[in-house]
Amino acid sequence: MASVAGTYARAFADVVLSDHLDVDRSIAELRAISSLLAESSDLRRVWENPAIPADQKRHVLDVIVQRDQISKQARNLIAVLIDHRRVRFLQPIIVQLEKELDARLGFAEAQITSARDLVDSEKHEFEAQVGKLTGKKVRAKYALDAALLGGAVVRIGSTIYDGSVRGQLERIREEISGN
Repeated sequence: MASVAGTYARAFADVVLSDHLDVDRSIAELRAISSLLAESSDLRRVWENPAIPADQKRHVLDVIVQRDQISKQARNLIAVLIDHRRVRFLQPIIVQLEKELDARLGFAEAQITSARDLVDSEKHEFEAQVGKLTGKKVRAKYALDAALLGGAVVRIGSTIYDGSVRGQLERIREEISGN
């Protein structure tokens, strides 16, 4: 599945960048169609049913595209997925597409978990610090974990920066115990 999602994601990323499309809008359009698929078992059955002719499936797609004002490029990707019976891979394709576009555009995704809600100035400071660490622009997602006691934990890919009070206490405990 990963190779299927990666193949389509790379191809669509090429289209987005070469046609100078709005990255966020392109992803939002695909998410909207993915949401429709998740919510409508009837739509899934139509698009995944090999007995229904492809032109009828594309007609349903075109009605959705016109109603929701979806770009021609996003429509074409969905049509290709329908034609190749791969519409079930749409959600993993979107995930891979986001990663692909972030990598090509020089973004790093950071997961910042703090013990309390952060105000905007604190979020900007975290993002600036992460940007300095990675040398990339940062797309941060925030989460709360009261068990941290204070501070924050930042995850960038597989790297974790633990500046939490809980993490500091754990390091002190390990030093005392000799581990």
